[in-house]
Amino acid sequence: MKIDPKPGNNCFGCGGGNARGMQLSFEQDDERQRIVGRFRLGEEYQGGSGFLHGGIIALLLDEVMSKASRFDGQSAVTADLRVEYKRPIRVNTDIVVEGFVTRREGRQLYHEGEIRNAAGDLLARGEGRFVIIDRKKYAAQP
Repeated sequence: MKIDPKPGNNCFGCGGGNARGMQLSFEQDDERQRIVGRFRLGEEYQGGSGFLHGGIIALLLDEVMSKASRFDGQSAVTADLRVEYKRPIRVNTDIVVEGFVTRREGRQLYHEGEIRNAAGDLLARGEGRFVIIDRKKYAAQP
């Protein structure tokens, strides 16, 4: 199942309502219980000359891991994010970003994510803790 950016969502990473955002799309692989994104990010996302900015790498992992909450049928927000940068990621190269659930403890969801190149080499990995929220209550917050 394809997960496209929603027009009313202003999220910088995955929202369709943010003209300056990345508007990332993902696939939900129910059989493998994975969220998958395939991207080729350009020079506008670089940090060091010719390489993706570390914050963009963290954003990709946060987005893909947060989408894994769909397998629990929950809405959740990031509470803790850890990123391990294994190799520099060049701009304008094909990458695959995957996120998956590792465990759940009450309202706490624990997910992991990986970024690999076309050859399957691990470039970055992440671990995240997400807290289940009540969307109606969350939306009412000032």
